[in-house]
Amino acid sequence: MREALFVKQNTERWKQYENSATTDPDELAERFIAITDDLAFAKTFYPKSNTTKYLNGLAARFHQSIYKNKKEKGNRFLEFWAAELPAIFYKYRRQLLYSFIFTVVFTLIGVVSAKYDNTFVRLILGDGYVNMTNDNIAKGDPFGVYKQESPALMFMGIAANNIYYSFLVFCWGAFFSVGTVFQLLRNGLMLGSFEYYFFSKGLGLQSILVIWIHGTLEISSIVISGAAGLTLGNGLLFPKTYSRLQSFKQGAKDGIKMALGVVPIFIVAAFFEGFVTRHTGMPLWLSISILSASAAFITWYVVIYPARLSHKLTFKNTLDNEDDY
Repeated sequence: MREALFVKQNTERWKQYENSATTDPDELAERFIAITDDLAFAKTFYPKSNTTKYLNGLAARFHQSIYKNKKEKGNRFLEFWAAELPAIFYKYRRQLLYSFIFTVVFTLIGVVSAKYDNTFVRLILGDGYVNMTNDNIAKGDPFGVYKQESPALMFMGIAANNIYYSFLVFCWGAFFSVGTVFQLLRNGLMLGSFEYYFFSKGLGLQSILVIWIHGTLEISSIVISGAAGLTLGNGLLFPKTYSRLQSFKQGAKDGIKMALGVVPIFIVAAFFEGFVTRHTGMPLWLSISILSASAAFITWYVVIYPARLSHKLTFKNTLDNEDDY
């Protein structure tokens, strides 16, 4: 194989390795093996070329990263939440964006459908729920549904249901990502018709201040679960320079980490829904504080912190690489 063709076939993967730092030890090992294979090939056929020198430097960086991370086993649990999961969020930021866009678009479709079709809300939410809520509105307690069960039972039931749904959204990504998009469609239509129903009753602002106490974390977690499903499906659809099986395995591994990563967030959301949302007469400042804190946390942990961490690691690796020479 000519050197130009060898470079053309692999340069995109090399650039990805160089520009996208990872703290995942499994992926780091896979990258190191792939680079050393490329380096061995280059040394055999182009021993004095710049390509060989470049690959040698890249392999040295991976070797150093593996050696430095060797002693981090003791804090594996903390390392997952502090570095590994945020790194995955940054790596798959496009899937997160696509999942968010899908959710927004499908929610708007739900709103428009509910507005122009009087039967749509009942079709999506069910006659039982709509009739019960109409009765609660007539009694002057529109959000009485959150007060029907004991807080503890409500908390456990909602947490279990949300975690199950999270993994359902993820697993459906195996159907070439279409399954995950379908689940996001169902959730978006439900959310849109649900919110329109309360706005049509003149309870829009109140619904936001009450329902989104838990809904901010809950819906955000579903968006992340959607990104996990898209990661799984895209690994099968777009293998790039990897084999399709290898790409699918990597997508499954990273996707399941994202799906697991939202479990604590779902638990907190269920706690809010079971123990806090039922207090519909809480002070306005308290409701806004919980909403704002939830939104700020999601934005920071899923968007801002991963980007800062990635840039910091890339800068550090660049300095380490310069020190090697």
